[in-house]
Amino acid sequence: MKTWKLISGILSCVLFILVALQSCAAGFVDAVEGTGGTGGGSGILVAVLMLAGGIVSIASCKAKGKGGNIALIILFGLAALIGFAGHGVFKDLIIWSAWCLVCGVLAIVSLVKGNKNLGQES
Repeated sequence: MKTWKLISGILSCVLFILVALQSCAAGFVDAVEGTGGTGGGSGILVAVLMLAGGIVSIASCKAKGKGGNIALIILFGLAALIGFAGHGVFKDLIIWSAWCLVCGVLAIVSLVKGNKNLGQES
């Protein structure tokens, strides 16, 4: 799971740029059209949470405690929830929310797997 945390952390940090740019464009389109959409704002929140999750993932890839995994579950889970709930006309946000959901689920797997390994060492 260390390799997954490192790779997903790097990918999340790189994808932050793409999601942020797309969110700004979606927010601009929402403002110009006057539709009152929330896709741009939701996208910015997802991008920031994705960046934070990526940084935590990289920082905790060699950690042995449960704190990093719990933080990843919260950050990526919240990003997925916000993205799925507020995508509006910004349909690409569903893809980025799915990425966050996958990362959150794998953090749960890492947490459960880590607890089993800790139990075996005792």
